[in-house]
Amino acid sequence: MASNLHALPDSPCIGVCSTLFDEVCKGCGRTATEVSNWVFLSDEEKRAVWTRIEQEGTAMRFKNDHL
Repeated sequence: MASNLHALPDSPCIGVCSTLFDEVCKGCGRTATEVSNWVFLSDEEKRAVWTRIEQEGTAMRFKNDHL
């Protein structure tokens, strides 16, 4: 199955990080482990994270008021 990662930003990060205080970042929706290991994840692993955070839709990344 082809990945559509190239249509996405390099990272879900929006520069509003809370992983020092929260297990899940309020800005991007990733766990602290996902944030720290992002550059080492495979395309499939990144796609799985993107899918999860998009489905959850709770991170600031998915709310228009962060812009």
